[in-house]
Amino acid sequence: MSGEPTKPRSAGDVSTSQKAASGKPLPEARPSASDEIAAFVAKARAMSPHAAGARGRMVFALDATMSRQPTWDMACALQADMFREAAALGSLDIRLVYYRGLNECRASGWISDSTQLATLMGKIDCRGGNTQIGKVLSEARREAVAAGVRAVVFVGDAMEEAIDDLCVKAGELGLLKVPVFMFQEGHDDVAEHGFREIARLTGGAWCRFDPGAAAQLRELLRAAAAYAAGGREALLRLSKTGSGAAKLLGQMK
Repeated sequence: MSGEPTKPRSAGDVSTSQKAASGKPLPEARPSASDEIAAFVAKARAMSPHAAGARGRMVFALDATMSRQPTWDMACALQADMFREAAALGSLDIRLVYYRGLNECRASGWISDSTQLATLMGKIDCRGGNTQIGKVLSEARREAVAAGVRAVVFVGDAMEEAIDDLCVKAGELGLLKVPVFMFQEGHDDVAEHGFREIARLTGGAWCRFDPGAAAQLRELLRAAAAYAAGGREALLRLSKTGSGAAKLLGQMK
């Protein structure tokens, strides 16, 4: 279907062991009981996603509602920088998650090539609708257990959901030691309050960039990719030359 991420057709585009059905709506997450939370925390920790030699995996989530089209196009142009930054440190797989329109939230498979990601993003157009950040956080939690996610990056400009509901989901990611980097475009006060809280609960960071500021967003995405590929040590090294990395480090626990 046009405008939706589809499963890459060649084996080289996505890690064979991590292929996932693409273009399917994300299911609503069921409330987690305490024993279920304990189970997935234990499983995720046992997987040791940060072990030496492990591929870095990052969920790259974007608000694709109508107001986001300029930034979506900008992110398409900048996403290769994330892979280039990660290549210097090891390797990086990215799972694209986006929402738009009326209750539409979709995820790609794991992508290890910048050209494949750019092609996929180029097929998606922005459509009007409300935010669905809760679904993004739920998807990130599922992948943290199933595939060992090291970080989540979210780029958006609004939050129209109940903050307490989002905090519960963010707290679960915090238990899994998966930081969420909330990159906010613009100056919406409600969004800033919510984004800061999500970042705090996950041990991540909140950063603002100006509308249309490609250089600012590039620095932030490079820093997030460095963390996903090489951990805090890589982010520390990058902070010596990049302002984006310094901003993230200044907030991370």
